Amino acid sequence: MLISPTGSLRSGREALIAPTVGTPFEWVVAFHDGSAWFQHRDRPMPAPMTTTIARLVSGTPVPFGGDRLTVITPELAEAFQPGDHLLVLQETGDLLHIPAAQIALAASAVDRAHAAFMAMSAIPDRAIERFFDRFAALLEDPSAWRAIAEANRQDVERAQGIGRSTTRLVATDRMRQDMIAGLRAWRDSETLRGRVVERIVHTGWTVEQVAAPLGVVGFVFEGRPNVLADAAGVLRSGNTAVFRIGSDALGTAQAIMRHALVPALDEAGLPPGAISLVESSERSTGWALFADRRLSLAVARGSGRAVAQLGSVARQAGTAVSLHGTGGAWMVAECDADAERFSAAVEASLDRKVCNTLNVCCIHRARVTDLVPVFLAALESAGRARGFGCKLHVVAGGETVLPDEWRTAAVRVRRAEGERTEPLTEIQSEDDLGREWEWEDTPEVSLKIVDDLDHAVTLFNRLSPRFAASLISQDPEAHRRFYDTVNAPFVGDGFTRWVDGQYALNQPELGLSNWQSGRLLARSAILSGSGVFTVRSRVTQDDPRLRR
Repeated sequence: MLISPTGSLRSGREALIAPTVGTPFEWVVAFHDGSAWFQHRDRPMPAPMTTTIARLVSGTPVPFGGDRLTVITPELAEAFQPGDHLLVLQETGDLLHIPAAQIALAASAVDRAHAAFMAMSAIPDRAIERFFDRFAALLEDPSAWRAIAEANRQDVERAQGIGRSTTRLVATDRMRQDMIAGLRAWRDSETLRGRVVERIVHTGWTVEQVAAPLGVVGFVFEGRPNVLADAAGVLRSGNTAVFRIGSDALGTAQAIMRHALVPALDEAGLPPGAISLVESSERSTGWALFADRRLSLAVARGSGRAVAQLGSVARQAGTAVSLHGTGGAWMVAECDADAERFSAAVEASLDRKVCNTLNVCCIHRARVTDLVPVFLAALESAGRARGFGCKLHVVAGGETVLPDEWRTAAVRVRRAEGERTEPLTEIQSEDDLGREWEWEDTPEVSLKIVDDLDHAVTLFNRLSPRFAASLISQDPEAHRRFYDTVNAPFVGDGFTRWVDGQYALNQPELGLSNWQSGRLLARSAILSGSGVFTVRSRVTQDDPRLRR
């Protein structure tokens, strides 16, 4: 098949493309035995050449992943302007268009953060502690919080009007108190900056391994205004940060910056730009931020394809990433599970929808008769607590264990786009157990009947996002086997909602990572501000005649 630069097709076994628009040259992509190479139609291809893209041509093939092609669409070609960037994600072939204006916004914020990072080495720890103290005090101040709460009310109202989820957007008093407590925890914590973590003494000389700041940390998060306070923890170790928040929470974030965060930076004497907010609602600004090679760490909080794209952008730039992606915890009730403990764990794991909420419940086949009613009662109780019923999905074949009324009844469900009537129970395929249910006020969970513990673990390792797993059992050997075989960073024996940095570790979290893309190198799946550091080596030579 022959493809011209304009996208028309002709017979043959070659794909014809123009490497730079506006030049008279045509290069051939010749396919042979699954491989591809570039050559001029009349002579061998010269040394690689580079130029700036001025425009895109619809239909132009774009190689990715080593052996695949995607194509420039007419919409992309029309939208692309001189100065814009085109990112080709090698994992998926996604073509990400970043307008020049968004590139400039992100670059300006990183400029400020990088300059601030270089100045932070001269900032004493007590000034950083004062920043956290003042930030907390301003969030506590009634007048400042009124302004923030009003901005949040407008954000929530706007999001609800377009059918967006607001489960993480509402700035409740509990969220406010958690932010304040987290900031004061950072104020009172010990800093790693300058700490000698190891000393190796040799004859005539000594090596010290010293913890040091990492650099500029980029954050992208959707609809979570509290992350502004959580992520400020990177300053504790002398780092700086750039935030990009989704349009749903942008007004709230701007109000927090204006009424609390920026005044706290100023009062503490920290350099301007130590924490910056990229004030754009365009998703492409996040791509521009994560493509900036000056970032030392990229943190994305959210779920789904958007987070996966951000991770790909950062990895292609050579930046370390902390991603969450798909959430949803699993719980397994073993054949010896205590019914009362199981009931309490289920209900406590469904109090609200966040990433560590119970998403899939596996019940041992030998305990179907007594534990399925316990599970259904706990699910109903969680729904009553939120005032809006519950919703069940059951893997095909398992519906026979349900009471008739659960198989035939309807329920009024509250979704982000509004209320609607749905079946109380829906049948799902086993392969859909990896889907995270995003609910508002109607607790929603999947049920799977398993043959034994090993069956449940096999399903978890194959289908789940490999995030959080809980086993309800009275057998220590079962817990040992579960911990050894389940591929999850978070493993427990009760409710799943404990997976949270501030709740579990007394440190506000910057991000939670699942193992969907593999295990993490030398760190916990809970990333906190104290975990953002590097190690420098410093030598003291006592013997001036030292030789190797």
